[in-house]
Order: sequence, then C-alpha cells, then structure tokens
Amino acid sequence: MDCDKKCACCEKRTERSEEERKKLLNRLNRIEGQVRGLAGMIERDAYCADILTQSSAVAAAINAFNRDLLARHIRSCVVRDLQAGDDSVVDELVNLVQKMMK
Repeated sequence: MDCDKKCACCEKRTERSEEERKKLLNRLNRIEGQVRGLAGMIERDAYCADILTQSSAVAAAINAFNRDLLARHIRSCVVRDLQAGDDSVVDELVNLVQKMMK
C-alpha cells in the first residue's frame, strides 16, 4: 500500500532496535518457511491429517508472534502514548485486541 495516501498503517511508526527487528524478521521467515512447507505438502498430495497438523503449527507460530508483538507494543508504544497524554491509544488497543480475538 502506498503510504502517500495516509492510510492508518502509515500514520504512526515504531522505532525498533536492530536486534528487535532482526528477531521479529527471523520469526516471520521461519513462519514463511512453514507456509512454503504446507504448499509443498499440497503439491505432493500429502495426507490431509498431516497437512492439518502442519497448518495448526503455522497458526500457533503466528499466534505466538502476535502475542510477542502485542506485548512489545503495550510496553513501548502504548506506555509512551499514555505518558504523553494520548488516551486514544487505549481505544486503539481495545480494537486491536478485539481484532486479534476473532
């Protein structure tokens, strides 16, 4: 998406250390590999139960990534915005958690 259009995903930014960025990207790369593995299983006509087991592992990995990122968000962005007097971050957080729980 083009950030010149001022979408919600482009208005705010989070500065991350190189170490934090690397950890998050490594996790996503592992998840990407798992998803590619799923595609390979489909291509090889693997047994449905085996594919579903792998798919559940991918879902668990995504959930773990989301939990970690949410915790980091609360500890950094939410705290920073609240300390700056921006209470709207609470509504944003509530909406975010509701989306994650669908």
